[in-house]
Amino acid sequence: MTAPAPLVWTDALLLGYSAMDRMHEDFVQTVQALREAPDDQLAQALALVRDHLETHFGQEDQWMRDTDFPPRDCHIDEHAAVLNSVREVQALLAQGGHADTCRGLADELARWFPGHADYLDSALAAWLFKRQHGGKPVVVRRTITSGEPAS
Repeated sequence: MTAPAPLVWTDALLLGYSAMDRMHEDFVQTVQALREAPDDQLAQALALVRDHLETHFGQEDQWMRDTDFPPRDCHIDEHAAVLNSVREVQALLAQGGHADTCRGLADELARWFPGHADYLDSALAAWLFKRQHGGKPVVVRRTITSGEPAS
């Protein structure tokens, strides 16, 4: 399987819930940094991804529990599975070698994220926004493209 294109933050990834959008932008940058890291920096870059995901997923999971978000169990389970994969690859990397496995994980995270955000996180963002503001979020995008950054 070929590697996905670079993971770049664009308006196309905005969901309209600013706290979540900020976490997602950080995720995109952290994962892309892992994808670009030289072999001797993979362990540190993967640790940053794990740290980010623990905070990011922890916050989203808490929002879902606190607000009784209806499909929370599936969403929380997906977060747990992704974080478990990151931890498993960290353990392999700590044993020595396994740079290809780490790079494969980084590519899978880049492949996974847009769909996760578009499907599961967008529903959560709309739910949270409606609870806070009484309606759906309005997302203003500077460009309407398939993920290409604005020029």
